[in-house]
Amino acid sequence: MKLIIQIPCLNEADQIAETLVTIPRDFDGVDVTEIMIVDDGSTDDTVAVALAAGAHHVHSNPTNLGLARTYVIGLEQALLRGADLIVNMDADNQYPARFIQPLIDPILAGRAELTVGARPIDRIAHFSPLKRRLQRFGSWVVRRASGLNVPDAPSGFRAVSRSAAMRLYTFSSYSYTIETLIQAGRINIPIASVPIETNPPTRPSRLMRSMLNYILKSMATILRIGMLYYPFRVFFWTAIVVATPGILAILRFVLLYLSGDGEGRLQSLVLGSALFATGAVLMIGGVLADLIAANRMLLQDLRARALEEKLAREARK
Repeated sequence: MKLIIQIPCLNEADQIAETLVTIPRDFDGVDVTEIMIVDDGSTDDTVAVALAAGAHHVHSNPTNLGLARTYVIGLEQALLRGADLIVNMDADNQYPARFIQPLIDPILAGRAELTVGARPIDRIAHFSPLKRRLQRFGSWVVRRASGLNVPDAPSGFRAVSRSAAMRLYTFSSYSYTIETLIQAGRINIPIASVPIETNPPTRPSRLMRSMLNYILKSMATILRIGMLYYPFRVFFWTAIVVATPGILAILRFVLLYLSGDGEGRLQSLVLGSALFATGAVLMIGGVLADLIAANRMLLQDLRARALEEKLAREARK
């Protein structure tokens, strides 16, 4: 059993050494442990510092691709290096390395293929009340969209099996946390949550430049996830919301016309017809989007099979 601990990095020269020195090299049920830095276009000495601090592998993106894309690239690179089990953790030492063993235990025991470290949201001092609500909202979205009860869906401290890593992919460039959980729920990957603690922050969050920026990007990500994974549901209810006032406006005109008071009421008919037509177009768009989503699921399955064949060829070399 080979464990690779992947750490996405962007200009983390000041924190990465402290993070690496805390990571154990021996875990129960694991024969080999290696650390891989996934450098997302750093312009400082992150790579050199990481190698000096004991990193075994480094993969550098040609440019800054964003956290979500870097996470998926890290999974692929870990698989190519023979990982049977992958742990993802932040470079800023937010997640104590002593929780890696509890995080991988459910996978080693066969109870899960993906585990998520659940932070004590209510007890994290540097989380503002608004951020706590946003964290809970993200978890609520995952529960509604996937049927999974994950207390801390936005947590990036997670472990994934070789099989699950080959099937996960993200379309968002902002964050992978919520999307991969919804995807895992849709393709029936067993998931478990593991209670963890956190270390005090060593630097400001890179994802949250400001609270407004975080809220807007999170809302855009959640909306896009909904349209990607539940397109017909999203378009159907949008069509209902748009078409219903249109139907009411048309009925108003008809009733007024039948009562002899329809003269001069053409505005209701025109507005109602426009809203009803827009709703019909949205409904048709939902059907087409649902067909495209089915095709995307097929392409994801083909990607997983192609990656599996690539890994088999690499193993035979």
